[in-house]
Amino acid sequence: MSQYDVLCIGNAIVDIIARAEDDFLRENNIIRGAMNLIDAERAELLYDRMGPAVETSGGSAGNTAAGVASLGGTAAFFGKVSDDALGDIYRHDIRAQGVAFDTHALNGHPPTARSMIFVTPDGERSMNTYLGACVELGPEDVEEEKAAGAKVTYFEGYLWDPPRAKTAIRETARIAHENGREVAMTLSDPFCVDRYREEFLDLMRSGTVDIVFANEEETKSLYQTGDLETAREALAADCKIAIVTRSEKGSMIINGDGAHIPIDADPVDNLVDTTGAGDLYAAGFLYGYTNGMDMQACGRLGSLAASIIIQQIGPRAQVSLRQAAIDAGLIRS
Repeated sequence: MSQYDVLCIGNAIVDIIARAEDDFLRENNIIRGAMNLIDAERAELLYDRMGPAVETSGGSAGNTAAGVASLGGTAAFFGKVSDDALGDIYRHDIRAQGVAFDTHALNGHPPTARSMIFVTPDGERSMNTYLGACVELGPEDVEEEKAAGAKVTYFEGYLWDPPRAKTAIRETARIAHENGREVAMTLSDPFCVDRYREEFLDLMRSGTVDIVFANEEETKSLYQTGDLETAREALAADCKIAIVTRSEKGSMIINGDGAHIPIDADPVDNLVDTTGAGDLYAAGFLYGYTNGMDMQACGRLGSLAASIIIQQIGPRAQVSLRQAAIDAGLIRS
């Protein structure tokens, strides 16, 4: 028997979210729509300059774990926080969502990671992330029982920046595969793909990763092409299953035989904040996948979860995703 549907590995980050105009981004040299890594000094500067903000636990894979739990699945998380106020917030929030989180905290330094997220009027988010304690995640934080017991282990490409985290991910993947489990990753960001293109491709081609999540821009960046069809064919050759999200155009699920399944986007009445859209799509898909649903149903669950999250501020669902899925006829009560 599996202990968890999904084990997520990622950066444990507290999001500090504020609205901003495009002029503010330009004046502060913030790359629009991207995740910008910053140091502690710039984190303090941007925090001082931002307007009224909402603090909420985030981090890409943490958001996915919380989404799986909100759908009624069982989820666990590996991620590093510090023994400080933000670390306490993060630990409380993810456990309150029903996610098993037992990674040992650091003794105060470096501090817990935080991301200043500026949301422009069109709902686009520009992230400025100080990784802090995240960079200290290492192989000693791999809990073998969780790694062996999760149907799918899912990690974020963002976590490929801290070197010791790579070792932790590879060790978790080894344990997962030795126990007949599968490993998934999200490419996270085009700039992340640019930094680690060859390593990401090797993870896929070596079989370390079975399932890949990416948006359209990340997919094209991975294969250095402007043509999505060319990238799609390459993805089909490189991994067992790939999911490419395309915002309002929906998504496509690509099997290793080259066939692809188009999935419509769910309607959005009020776009508020795109933070977490891809994370929650992954949550919906992985919940369906680990609970025996067909690919079409997995994609529809992903679209539903993504549409809900972008109609609120913050990346953790403020309503029951399970109830929403029941109401939509996607899962049974």
